[in-house]
Amino acid sequence: MIISTSIFFFLIYISLYLYTVQEEHHFYKTTYNQYDKEVKSLFRLNSKTATATIIDVTYWDELVHFTKTKDKKWYDKYILSVFESYESDYIGVYGLDQKIINKTASPKIKSLDFIPKEMMSVLYTSKLKRFYIKIPEGVVEVFGATIHPSNDPKKNKTKPSGYFFMARLLDEPFFNALGNISSSEINLVSSDYAIANENDFVIVGLDLKDWKNEAVAKLLFKRPFNLNYTNTKEILFIVVLVSLINIFVYVYYTKRWIYNPLKLIKSILETGNMSSINSLKRSQGEFGYIGNLFEENSNQRKQLEISKQKAEESDTLKSSFLANLSHEIRTPMNAIMGFSDLLSDTNLKEDKRLEYLKIIKNSGSSLVSIIEDLIEMSKIDAKQIVPNYKGFDLEKCITELYDSIKITIPKDKEIQFYILENPDKIQGNILTDETKLKQIIVNLITNAVKFTDRGFVAFGYSINKEKEILEFKIEDSGMGISENYLKVIFDRFRRIEGEGSIELSGLGLGLSITKAYVELLGGEIKVKSTIGLGSIFSFTIPLKWDQTVKAIKPKKVKSFSQNHENKMILVAEDDAINFLLLKKIIESKNHIVLRAKNGQEAVTICTENPNISLVFMDIKMPILDGYQAFEKIKVIRPELPVIAQTAYSSFEDKEKMMQSGFMDCITKPLDKEKVFELLDAVFMELNKTQDA
Repeated sequence: MIISTSIFFFLIYISLYLYTVQEEHHFYKTTYNQYDKEVKSLFRLNSKTATATIIDVTYWDELVHFTKTKDKKWYDKYILSVFESYESDYIGVYGLDQKIINKTASPKIKSLDFIPKEMMSVLYTSKLKRFYIKIPEGVVEVFGATIHPSNDPKKNKTKPSGYFFMARLLDEPFFNALGNISSSEINLVSSDYAIANENDFVIVGLDLKDWKNEAVAKLLFKRPFNLNYTNTKEILFIVVLVSLINIFVYVYYTKRWIYNPLKLIKSILETGNMSSINSLKRSQGEFGYIGNLFEENSNQRKQLEISKQKAEESDTLKSSFLANLSHEIRTPMNAIMGFSDLLSDTNLKEDKRLEYLKIIKNSGSSLVSIIEDLIEMSKIDAKQIVPNYKGFDLEKCITELYDSIKITIPKDKEIQFYILENPDKIQGNILTDETKLKQIIVNLITNAVKFTDRGFVAFGYSINKEKEILEFKIEDSGMGISENYLKVIFDRFRRIEGEGSIELSGLGLGLSITKAYVELLGGEIKVKSTIGLGSIFSFTIPLKWDQTVKAIKPKKVKSFSQNHENKMILVAEDDAINFLLLKKIIESKNHIVLRAKNGQEAVTICTENPNISLVFMDIKMPILDGYQAFEKIKVIRPELPVIAQTAYSSFEDKEKMMQSGFMDCITKPLDKEKVFELLDAVFMELNKTQDA
């Protein structure tokens, strides 16, 4: 029905279009014929005045007499003096011998004698002639007549006495005057000019012929054709085109959206073909939805199997992780609890007591390291870690890392530790996260030292200017890594298992965290290794230059030679055990310790007790946390130094505390020596201020 209706309307539109074309052609032809007659009539009318003038002049007795006497005075008096009244650009009088007797021309015509001699023989018979001649100045319209006495007005009684010619140049003023009369645009073109039809104009060409009846030029009359069918035809053409497109589109999409999907459904129901299901999914509308249902139904068993496999793998990984975590936590906890129990023996010798205390401290450090790795990995998963880009001196950073790591290498390992030489050293500061970069290098060097008993461990960097990257390498001559472990070495909770690594502890998160840090800085990490020969870890980061200019600040030299005593110190801590530990450490330096159990109590004590010289502020407390309490204390006592203490140990947390205005921060578990350094530094600074 739709196709039939479309064809019916298509035929109607075609008929309307053809009728419009026919009507336009007919109307244009009628208009053209009328315009052609009008142009010719106007042109003839335009020549009648000159024709009447030359006829009137050429049966004049005195003019006949002039052809015989050739009296110049008479010519000047009766012809030259009234030249303008002839409304022509040229007048010439010729004798029967076809020689010019006298002539007069306007400044427009420079040619001396342009009347053809052969033409005068024709004029002798015809008596009157109008024709056109092309001269250097342009095309001229010439009127010629034979001269007779006044008693022969019809010029049939006497023989001609001579010839009289009038001519006017067809120039721009002539065209403008004629155009105004005919309401047309007039142009002079060559005789062979082909007239092209224009939809918006009617154009008529008028041939200008010479005395031989041959065209020398052509006048084009151009008038706007006000009744134009172009827009109507265009609309009808568009309607016809749209009708055709509509038919093709309907047929195409009917086949594509209905017939083909039905064919696919038939194939699916008969064979269950997956390619047919995929094709049906790409169909429009409901058929695509049906294709998705077919796919879901077909893949249900596979999805169940995949889900089951993933669940089993997840359960295995979870069990492995829990077992590993339990083992790694129980190992240091066993040492802490066991040797703490041994310390209760009153008969224990001093050297044994010190040895047990050292074991307890090392086990506690291992336990903290395990917990920090877990926290760091959870932050990475939650995308809470962002790089803190700052400019720094890479060469200085490498040297500081070398100095700090060298003293930590166990004395029982025969390892040469050195920096790889780089002839192309960095000039200027680079822009990246210095803390993360140091952590990456430290993790990789620590890992290398762990698996190397003798030989060497070396690290360094090189510059790839073409790719604009920095490439760091950490090489060792350790036990090496097998091909199987190279594939999973950066996976979580995976450790190298072997004879040489049985005694090594850890969750297997170090390299995973390292890889995450490298990718966070926009780089990538690789490893090459050979069993028994060693390993090479390499990673890259983008090379970006620090363009900022930093003011050079004088370094503060800390001295801890003096012991400042009897200072009143407030410890804001809600946990009793943590407070007791910090209290004992501070009191060992002979200071007075006050306690606040929450943030609000800390603010109140600082307000009521002006003798407080220092505050240790726990960050996580009830009522008011450490940040809120610190803000209120700053308003009341802006000069009071406040040190943050927290279990949060990440760089981001420390950075946040320092930016908030805390004088310094310490992390739990507390380091006694770090607390002593802070106390001496704070009170030394206070004494300098008071002395000043």
